[in-house]
Amino acid sequence: MKKRIMKLALVVLCLSASLLPITARKEVSDVGLKGDAKSVYLMEYTSGKVIYAEHENKRLYPASMTKMMGLLLIYEALHDGQLQLDDMVTTSEFAASMGGSQVFLEPQETLSAEDMIKSICIASANDAMVAMGEHLAGSHEAFVNKMNRKAKELGMNNTHFMNATGLHDDKHYTTAKDMALLGQALLKEGGEELLKITSTYDAYIREDSDKKFWLVNTNKLLKQVEGVDGLKTGFTKEALSCITVSAKRKELRLIAVVMGASNAKARNAIASGLLEYGFAQYAQGLLYAKGTRLDTLSFENGKPKQADIVALEDISYVFEKGKEPKEKHKEITITKKKLPYQKNEKIGTVRIEMSDGYYMEAPIGVNRTVLPLDFSDILLKTMRKIIA
Repeated sequence: MKKRIMKLALVVLCLSASLLPITARKEVSDVGLKGDAKSVYLMEYTSGKVIYAEHENKRLYPASMTKMMGLLLIYEALHDGQLQLDDMVTTSEFAASMGGSQVFLEPQETLSAEDMIKSICIASANDAMVAMGEHLAGSHEAFVNKMNRKAKELGMNNTHFMNATGLHDDKHYTTAKDMALLGQALLKEGGEELLKITSTYDAYIREDSDKKFWLVNTNKLLKQVEGVDGLKTGFTKEALSCITVSAKRKELRLIAVVMGASNAKARNAIASGLLEYGFAQYAQGLLYAKGTRLDTLSFENGKPKQADIVALEDISYVFEKGKEPKEKHKEITITKKKLPYQKNEKIGTVRIEMSDGYYMEAPIGVNRTVLPLDFSDILLKTMRKIIA
């Protein structure tokens, strides 16, 4: 009798295990896109929706994918006026000594910031990366400190940088998930300026000199996979072959990360498989176009007394093909409490939940300028109340 009960319990246990909610991670357990890589990650760019992931939080060496953080800081400096593309950047002896991938900058050689950026994006130049870091922060060490502060700001919780290049250091590590977050931030900051360079297969620096140098992109997927336009490859013997790759088809942009593949051919095959899977399985829908009215605000002490709350950017959502969701809930939060409101100034956010559990958040503003009442307006308003 005991044996029969034990057998019955074993059957029930097996059936129970088979009914566990593995569908939430079906893309991980059933598809098998990791190949021989140590970790992979696939996400939709706009929202950060995870489409596929395996060992995404495993700490690994990023090699030259590290340079994405340096590029993010460079583009921030460009956009806040700290740096201009035609600024001349001087190469220190330390920068010139980097070795590895380089454009063979000599000590005290100057190159425009634009050519330095091209050298980093296209040829993964260690010497150019260190020279730019020193130019922006005063020293390589100070620049690396800025990189680590930015990583924390972005929520890259399993990342620590020891240098700006990705040359090997046991204490220099990241994860596939963190690299995807960094790629997303870099694309948002760099925009079309960045993509124009990262999508360039070959170019020259020092074109008007006798040191003309040919740059050839380390990202061969540019010519192999439809829509690929960035971002950064990496290789060291410790890290093996890595890539963070972005691709866009129609309105859908994906970011794929491959870390620790055995060689470049395997890495590219895995990255290609991730992207093809994502584009085959998912689509992007437009919920609200930029400028669409979301609600109306009334102002007791403002003029005019009403204004429409509008989306300041397109609000899109990603969904599995054949399973398009509907809007379930919308929550508007006003963070700027006092007037004036300028037309299309960000005054808060809208958070939207779709019927499939997908969330998105976007900035909101008003469709017209709203000013606070001045003294004469308040006096007139008070007199009207008295008369009434």
